Amino acid sequence: MVSTFPNPASVDLSRIRLSIRSLQPQLVEWRRRLHQQPELGFQEKLTAEFVSRKLQEWGIEHQTGIAQTGIVAIIKGNKLDPQSNPKSKISEVLMPAAGCANGGSLRSDFSQNPKLPVLAIRADMDALPIQELNEVPYRSQHDGVMHACGHDGHTAIALGTAYYLNQHREDFAGTVKIIFQPAEEGPGGAKPMIEAGVLKNPDVDAIIGLHLWNNLPLGTVGVRSGALMAAVELFDCTILGKGGHGAIPHQTVDSVVVAAQIVNALQTIVARNVNPIDSAVVTVGELHAGTRRNVIADTARMSGTVRYFNPAFEGFFKQRIEQIITGICHSHGAGYELEYSSLYPPVINDAGMAELVRSVAEEVIETPVGIVPECQTMGGEDMSFFLQEVPGCYFFLGSANPDKDLAYPHHHPRFDFDETALAMGVEIFVRCLEKFVNYE
Repeated sequence: MVSTFPNPASVDLSRIRLSIRSLQPQLVEWRRRLHQQPELGFQEKLTAEFVSRKLQEWGIEHQTGIAQTGIVAIIKGNKLDPQSNPKSKISEVLMPAAGCANGGSLRSDFSQNPKLPVLAIRADMDALPIQELNEVPYRSQHDGVMHACGHDGHTAIALGTAYYLNQHREDFAGTVKIIFQPAEEGPGGAKPMIEAGVLKNPDVDAIIGLHLWNNLPLGTVGVRSGALMAAVELFDCTILGKGGHGAIPHQTVDSVVVAAQIVNALQTIVARNVNPIDSAVVTVGELHAGTRRNVIADTARMSGTVRYFNPAFEGFFKQRIEQIITGICHSHGAGYELEYSSLYPPVINDAGMAELVRSVAEEVIETPVGIVPECQTMGGEDMSFFLQEVPGCYFFLGSANPDKDLAYPHHHPRFDFDETALAMGVEIFVRCLEKFVNYE
């Protein structure tokens, strides 16, 4: 499949309006500035100060300190009030669709409710605890912290979108809220921002967001309705055995043997308890036990993650994992301590909003592939909490360019991306807003 992707050198940028293409040097400058000063979740003070300073410089209304370091910018359009002509492009694009996050269609009869529409755009700001290995002038200046997932690019794209829309308020009606969110990489900043009221005053009708994606090349967009990214659940288990001498095992309860059987048995959950049509993953990523080769370990500790797309699985894996651990420990005379937590629900895109993004992407990107409609990943994202509150779409913007050695995977210490994607992201966001809020 990779061989069918276009050569990034062939990507046509002519569909990006000149005023946004002219922003590209500034987008690169902002992104590299942010890349040099990466910060972990809820510690994004320098990042937030930079964002706020730019918004203040441009005269954009915004609120800081939301969920510690989050920011919300509000830009109101000056176009003619829709009550004089309530027929909207949105009524053509967003027809009643099953699976809306709020249980119904998004303003399916807009002519009866001419409220000025409000669209939110979300960008995450945090970095990762990774030591950067790139030898570039803009490499991280913070030891052990790196923007290894593209969030510096997301923030730069959101800033570029804010700048452009502020300069062109007369071109759209309604309101756009640009949400600069902390702590996506954990423990999650979306939920506390929602609890702080970022989707209120004015009430948000829908939300969009993007992720620069090195699993796709520059010149592609991955967008689909329904599940895009997986739920993320975590577990930690300590097996309580009875230690002893490796040469006298009958006097012990071997925690390593118990743990090994549990690791193997957990793989049967997906293989034998999940419908093959569904997708799910149970991974034990850590297993620690023992101090010497001739000592049977008293305890063994394991940690893992669960991923799935289908929201119907909520609660199922927790129950099944504990059943397996209980049964195996009981058969060996061992005990256990289990901690299980749900981090993020699955990212579920609204059908109407996904169609909006897809239609815009087709206008912006012209390559042999362009749109990748079935792009999914078992990675998780707390954009899911926003999508549980209002209809929306999260999508992938291809950013890899092997010809420039910019194709390392996310969370790799040499991760970087083709910065041409920055202007493409701004153009897509702006067109989505124009299509969502403008009136004919």
